[in-house]
Amino acid sequence: MKPDPDSKASARPVRDIIADFLAQGPYAVVGASTNRDKFGNKVLRAYQRKGFKVYPINPREPEIEGLKAYVDLKSLPETPRGVSIITPPPVTERIVREAADAGARFVWMQPGAESPEAIRLARERGLEVIADGSCFLVETKFRG
Repeated sequence: MKPDPDSKASARPVRDIIADFLAQGPYAVVGASTNRDKFGNKVLRAYQRKGFKVYPINPREPEIEGLKAYVDLKSLPETPRGVSIITPPPVTERIVREAADAGARFVWMQPGAESPEAIRLARERGLEVIADGSCFLVETKFRG
């Protein structure tokens, strides 16, 4: 789903936002999964493979891919600079609010997680948004 052209758009091109997002962590992956076939697991492993400091967010799992999992963003031991979101759009809208409240700078809504409302909320809360269909796995050349 493409963002609503009538919503407040970022003044920066998405390629610049992606480069800035990838430049520095720490990161959180909301929707991280223990199932290695799911995108939430693959995205987490892509961060790990790049050597990025990353925190998995999953309220039902104590550990994912050898990392302590956290129930939500406010439970993290430090502020995530970037948050990758792999959740259904209605959940993404809640996560965007949590990311802003946690002090994140960026949200990257992985393909299928975005909605016009989530994009609007993120921009309204001052977050830089990647939600144009760009995929973290493609951008990091992950071969899982």
